[in-house]
Amino acid sequence: MSVSLKDVADAAGVSIATASRVLNNSRKVTPDTAQRVRAVAKSLGYVLNPLGKALRQGDSDVVGVIVPVISNPFYSALVQCLELEVEKCGYKCLIADSLGELDIEEDRMRTLSSRRVRGIFVVPAYFDLSANIVKEISAQIPVIQVDRRVSDEYAAPFVGIDNEDGIAKLLAHLKGQGVKTATYVGADNRTSAGRERRSALEQLAPKYGIQLTAHVLNRFLFSFGFEAVSTILSRGELPDALIGADDLIATGLLAGLAEHNLMVPRDVVVTGFDGTLLSEVSVPRLTCIKQPLEQIAEAAVAALESQRLRPGQHNWSTTVKGTLQIGGSTARSS
Repeated sequence: MSVSLKDVADAAGVSIATASRVLNNSRKVTPDTAQRVRAVAKSLGYVLNPLGKALRQGDSDVVGVIVPVISNPFYSALVQCLELEVEKCGYKCLIADSLGELDIEEDRMRTLSSRRVRGIFVVPAYFDLSANIVKEISAQIPVIQVDRRVSDEYAAPFVGIDNEDGIAKLLAHLKGQGVKTATYVGADNRTSAGRERRSALEQLAPKYGIQLTAHVLNRFLFSFGFEAVSTILSRGELPDALIGADDLIATGLLAGLAEHNLMVPRDVVVTGFDGTLLSEVSVPRLTCIKQPLEQIAEAAVAALESQRLRPGQHNWSTTVKGTLQIGGSTARSS
């Protein structure tokens, strides 16, 4: 297992920033401290991270992270992974919450840019409306879109999950469980994630012999999933499956079904997307696509460095595959 900068800092009894300064030959450290850190690094076999060294050529040791609604378990987990990955390079994260509102997002991005942060990781609040601010700030400092992207493919690079692949894996699993009809309970078109998951479902469901009986669209909210159950039941026959666009919606569906005395998976199966802690603690445990957040964070930090080396090249993306996490919410007895 490789030795990290944090390991060196802990063993030497200094902060990560101090260890970073020593190993990058900064003069802002006392000779005694520098000698101690170098001795520890040598004894542990630490090898300087070339990515971290390159990042240190920027204007700041701070990287901004902007997410919509950090109380969403997915985004709090994503922030944690990004922070850990950035710290490996001896940097710190400054976290900001846009609350999913365009005006707040614009303010946060301009504020971070004015403070000359090394770069910004942003989960855009909107597919269309956020395009201008992302493009504006990416012309000033490196910006990486994470999890969601804006409509302008030249605005900034993107790192995130392959939503179509994830939906295909869910549909293949549902087909194996004998599902013939399904209702999609998802986010509307205001975000790329909502658009891509819905589009993939509409295109792929017929290939797996699954008929989409209806759509119920709103936002990525637990309350929306809960209330959607009443809407679906008012339409008549319950489908074989309810496909939630994310874990928040899916756990809302579980709660709403319980409120109507319907049992999962006996009466209907339920799936989610993201693989957050919610999917682990829900009853029954939620079948979903688990996003590889550590891999996404690693790719995002690498993308930030790539922007430093090749500024202006914004029209590229990195996508990763999610894994199918099977829980009791789809475990129908044969």
